[in-house]
Amino acid sequence: MQKHLLIVEDDLAIAEMVSDYLLRDGYRISHAVDGRSALQLFEQEKIDLIVLDLMLPGLNGTEFLKLVRMRSFVPVLIVSAKDGELDKALGLGFGADDYMTKPFSLVELSARVNSALRRATVYAEEGKPDTSASPQLRIHELTLDTDQLTLSKNGHDIRLTTKEFQILKLLLINPRRAFSKEQIYTAVWNEDYFGDDNAINVHISRLRDKIEDDPSKPRYIKTVWGIGYKLGEF
Repeated sequence: MQKHLLIVEDDLAIAEMVSDYLLRDGYRISHAVDGRSALQLFEQEKIDLIVLDLMLPGLNGTEFLKLVRMRSFVPVLIVSAKDGELDKALGLGFGADDYMTKPFSLVELSARVNSALRRATVYAEEGKPDTSASPQLRIHELTLDTDQLTLSKNGHDIRLTTKEFQILKLLLINPRRAFSKEQIYTAVWNEDYFGDDNAINVHISRLRDKIEDDPSKPRYIKTVWGIGYKLGEF
């Protein structure tokens, strides 16, 4: 089935260049020049992936991303002129799956789009009901439902991004194993690790903020110094 991509970019020259290139890859393309019209398109159409600029008129890219994440786990690839580490950390922290800086290679953009869609497809397949095992993974007050793709703590729902869900699931199904950052990245992002700890650090930090009673003294996700992270023991 043809995948539908939403390009959210107010620079018409860049939007046209990206759209033309991805059209040749066989995708269906929609384009929005600001966050409000992008959100309207997203709510009206079935979108499989979003290519998002951050500096948009009106509703900016960060606010648009937060609204999307309240509704969906759709893959979001940020393409922005903001190239600072803080900007990247914020983009990933608010739920983006990947981050590229302008100027960028169309070949690399296409490869990252393909990779994100492939990961999303695998993730969707993993989330299907498994009649051979319970879809619920539990530890202490947390219940992760791999069928409904939900997390609850003491019966209260906790909203996770796709990557946060996958990281927690990885730890829950391997309760006694310590994972290095490289192993987490390879398992969750499904691509080679090049030593950039920032993406892992941001996602672990935000996951702790959501599930821990005191993120400064985590019980669910423990740091294993010199190695990485593991599930806590109760």
